[in-house]
Amino acid sequence: MTSPHLPMPDLAPGLHVVPPTHDDVAALAALATAQRRAVTGSGSVDIDEVAMEVTGIGSWTRRQLLVRDGEGEDAPVVAWARVHDRAAGRTNVELTVAPDRADGDEIAAALLRWAEEVGVTFAAFRGLGGTLLDVSVRADDETYRRRLEAAGYEAVRTWLQMSRPVTEDDAGLPGPREGVVVRRVATHEDGMPVAEDVQTVHRMLEESFADHFNSYRESFAEFVQRQREATGHRWDHWWIAEIDVDGQWVPGGAVVSSVSGRDADGRVGSYVDYIGVHRLARGRGVAKALLHTVIRDALERGRNRVALEVDADSPTGADGLYESMGWTTAYRTTSFHRHVEVPGADGPVPVAKPIDDEG
Repeated sequence: MTSPHLPMPDLAPGLHVVPPTHDDVAALAALATAQRRAVTGSGSVDIDEVAMEVTGIGSWTRRQLLVRDGEGEDAPVVAWARVHDRAAGRTNVELTVAPDRADGDEIAAALLRWAEEVGVTFAAFRGLGGTLLDVSVRADDETYRRRLEAAGYEAVRTWLQMSRPVTEDDAGLPGPREGVVVRRVATHEDGMPVAEDVQTVHRMLEESFADHFNSYRESFAEFVQRQREATGHRWDHWWIAEIDVDGQWVPGGAVVSSVSGRDADGRVGSYVDYIGVHRLARGRGVAKALLHTVIRDALERGRNRVALEVDADSPTGADGLYESMGWTTAYRTTSFHRHVEVPGADGPVPVAKPIDDEG
């Protein structure tokens, strides 16, 4: 959605900006697919994920618009910009521009300026002095990277997008070590989760990632809402690991997983959105126990893979653990950041937290 209270981009004559509607979902999915294929040579974008962003539960925290080359609903869609108010001081930006546009750089520059102004508006609404704009880009997308650098963004981190096949042999994966148990988040009869367990997952992840790159506090309400925005969200894909500490069972870690989109064979997979092991539980095999749980669950559901993302410079060496368990890197992405400030504001300006090398 967009709003009359927000700025509009300054584009060349003949290009028209409108907020997207449900009728635009197919065209936007085609646009995003064309951009992906221009970079990778293949692949497609899930139309359900586009629909979720445009008009679904994930739309209300976003401001977005599309650009048409000409007036009217029949004019081709040549660009799509989204600005996501992810959390206090954190704003995600996504930009899709038709790869065959000779004026693609000019369109991208105008939309990135618009995204910056929207981010400032988000920060002002929250009473903050500014926000961090965050863009995730495939590492091999040179055009997108160049456009971001021209707009003042800086490449700050590389992420490995890893995948692991699921086979019948995974039925024999070992269970947790002694003193560790893994259980699914409890649910009520209607399938909704028990609030206490969801709060435990949130706490485990917040405390586990406190020493990681770009960590920040996210409220419980924002965390839950963000998970529910995803098309693959399922409450029965969340697990908690508990550890025995002097005869008492206490939370030691958690994993949030979901359903990933269909592959070239039309099969869905499982995706590890978050996995966190509390400092007090490290060295007890909790991470492996949680991952084995997700893999076995994927096998039981007839899925053929489990994917995840990991910091290429993780202070815990998580990528090495994943590789030892059969994950391989499919491709890499890069995070680009830019800090923007609210003019005249005296509130805090959030910044990315550096790595604690001793964490």
